[in-house]
Amino acid sequence: MEAWATAYDAQSIAVLGTAFDLAQSVYGRRLTSYGQPLFEHVLGVAGVIGSLHLDYQAMAAVLVAHVLESEALSAEELEQRLGPDVLRLVQGVSRMDQVHRGGMDVTLDEGRREPVNQAESLRKMLLAMAEDIRVVLIILAEQVQLLRALVKSTHPMRQRAAQEAQEIFAPLANRLGIWQVKWELEDLALRILEPELYKRMARLLDERRVDREDYIGLVTGILRAELGRAGIAGEVTGRPKHIYSIWRKMKLKHLDFDQVYDVRAVRVLVDDVKDCYTVLGIVHGLWQPIPGEFDDYISHPKANDYRSLHTAVIGPEGKALEVQIRTHEMHRHAEFGVAAHWRYKEGAKASQGFDEKIAWLRQILAWKDEVAEAGADATEWV
Repeated sequence: MEAWATAYDAQSIAVLGTAFDLAQSVYGRRLTSYGQPLFEHVLGVAGVIGSLHLDYQAMAAVLVAHVLESEALSAEELEQRLGPDVLRLVQGVSRMDQVHRGGMDVTLDEGRREPVNQAESLRKMLLAMAEDIRVVLIILAEQVQLLRALVKSTHPMRQRAAQEAQEIFAPLANRLGIWQVKWELEDLALRILEPELYKRMARLLDERRVDREDYIGLVTGILRAELGRAGIAGEVTGRPKHIYSIWRKMKLKHLDFDQVYDVRAVRVLVDDVKDCYTVLGIVHGLWQPIPGEFDDYISHPKANDYRSLHTAVIGPEGKALEVQIRTHEMHRHAEFGVAAHWRYKEGAKASQGFDEKIAWLRQILAWKDEVAEAGADATEWV
């Protein structure tokens, strides 16, 4: 509750307080289908939504998302307490959850689980999305919290949930450009589906952690000094390591662990596009570029509007190093994707920006190609 004081105004906090109290009283000791206390579950989902910086209505809807299921409150009563926008979000989440559960019956095909009738399920989900994109973001947050709990349990639904995360929800998060959700879903799913592989990869990362951190410290120090000499205000940091990303590159490119460039990676954030290319020149002036490992996603953005410069070089000590260069604005989009564009202001109508919603939905339609090509690198974009 304390964190809300800095994120929302007084009126919004009052609504959130009502939603919090209502959820706590209605859920009581109820458990989710996988055994976690329901109130604990919604708080976890709320944490994900908070990290995406969505508005108070989305946060309130997360807290009371399962209140109507309990029949402790009618839709009219919920609307009276929290307002029509929150009610619409709750009902949208409920409808999309029904589409998900109804459209994901499964068969076994040579030991691999395959969703039945994916295209029809996708169309229904897109129809649900057209009403309010925040519904989709809440559904994705629900999936993150679900896997966070299942990765620590032995519940029989964990395999199916992890498979759906890989085949349905991570590609959807990718299409929406929500980097932090995409990678967490993929890492958690891999941890469930391939536990020994995940442990081995984690061990390899951990064994080299100190050396890697020292190396990244050396590289960032050199880059900061060069940016300073060039008069460029830039933020240089090590890039987070994601086990799924490393494993995928090893698999697709038939590489050993030490050959994967983003095991050692840095990110440079600058103020404008011109500086991105100046920094690229500095990096290539310092270290020899690796042929075939440069991508300009600024001039040619990805389908989800991801923009950045990617290059790999032979860095200090002759070690391969990946460098990503982007503006602060590009980085916000890379972190939050569509959520960065759908920050509903206090009191804004859901109908505002309708043309923008349609444009986004047209891009999202391409997601069906990613689902059909599950296993290709269509989901790999950073």
